[in-house]
Amino acid sequence: METGPEDPFRMPEEGSPRRTPQSVPYQDIPHLVNADGQYLFCRYWKPSATPRALVFVSHGAGEHCGRYEELARMLVGLGLLVFAHDHVGHGQSEGERMVVSDFQVFVRDVLHHVDVMQKDHPQLPVFLLGHSMGGAIAILTAAERPGHFSGMVLISPLVLASPESATTFKILAAKVLNLVLPNMSLGRIDASVLSRNKTEVDLYNADPLICRAGLKVCFGIQLLNAVSRVERALPKLTLPFLLLQGSADRLCDSRGAYLLMESAKSQDKTLKIYEGAYHILHKELPEVTDSVFREINTWVSQRTAAMGTGSPP
Repeated sequence: METGPEDPFRMPEEGSPRRTPQSVPYQDIPHLVNADGQYLFCRYWKPSATPRALVFVSHGAGEHCGRYEELARMLVGLGLLVFAHDHVGHGQSEGERMVVSDFQVFVRDVLHHVDVMQKDHPQLPVFLLGHSMGGAIAILTAAERPGHFSGMVLISPLVLASPESATTFKILAAKVLNLVLPNMSLGRIDASVLSRNKTEVDLYNADPLICRAGLKVCFGIQLLNAVSRVERALPKLTLPFLLLQGSADRLCDSRGAYLLMESAKSQDKTLKIYEGAYHILHKELPEVTDSVFREINTWVSQRTAAMGTGSPP
């Protein structure tokens, strides 16, 4: 006979529901279970009418998908259904903080979530939107399924590591350290390099869901692995994409944007460089962020209009 959680004879750990790292029961919030049995917290932003397309939002390292609320609402205003999850080891998802056994886990989980959504919306085109590490995840996701995605928006994607953090010596040292001290911290991200907008930096510093423990050697190695995989994947890209990059980004080298434009086989590709802007362009000085929202709005509107509503013929 099956017993419910209220059964007094059940052992506490058996009867207690799976909880987020913040102790919220997963049964009370949107979630999916990945192939490793880990629970991932999900968010969904739905238009009031039938959606015209689906958009998966892929967040960056150390942050969470809740930071894309404004972008998601803007896309919902265009009639799109926006969905996201906190990557393993991030936000309200399970997993040791900012640790992943293999970068491919992030890509696999995105494809799983896309498949789940497409079961309910089989006729709709799917777009990807990714920032920073989430941009690398989006690129690898698109490369893994050529022809599957209708377009991709990349905001300061991780294509090349910043020169000062990825010298030959430092990469070699990291590889050696990974063998002996994989959990050693390489230091925290200085939040002041994320944006020139002090209000946004303060909000980042105050956000309890952001991991500020510092980049572990093992995670740094996975990011370096991702960079080399992205470089190999670029020539496989054929989908339309919009690429937005700050010239003064000290986390994701702006040379990566030019490499992406040069290497991708896509016929429809657009690059906009924001002079002097830092890393998080969607949370930058108002003139930058307003332009970023306008560019994304126009680009997505044009591409969804070109393919009709996505309803079956």
